[in-house]
Amino acid sequence: MLSQNDPARVYLACGSTDMRKSIDGLAAIVTQVFERDLFSDSLFVFCNRVRDKLKILRWDHNGFWLYYRRLERGRFRWPDQPADQSLAITRRQLQWLLDGLSLEQRQAHPPVTARITG
Repeated sequence: MLSQNDPARVYLACGSTDMRKSIDGLAAIVTQVFERDLFSDSLFVFCNRVRDKLKILRWDHNGFWLYYRRLERGRFRWPDQPADQSLAITRRQLQWLLDGLSLEQRQAHPPVTARITG
């Protein structure tokens, strides 16, 4: 299951992906096109041309999870990047994307990086 507390990195497959692809086809894109470690603690997110369907591929212990989301109305705010690239985003940005928002939310509170030193 996807959880907000997962430490996973998130990579978007820029451009559009054929949603007929299943686990093996998406895994090939991750390893051959984007040269990413398929078995890392990462989420790999794919979107169709119309931008109303998403698939998320994830390795978990001894097998793959494949999450699928289809919108009944509306479109995902998928970034316009060349199709042969992946884009690293945060879990927070993924949630914005799933909620129909753009990856850049100027009014969102920025993360605090202050630390106590002793």
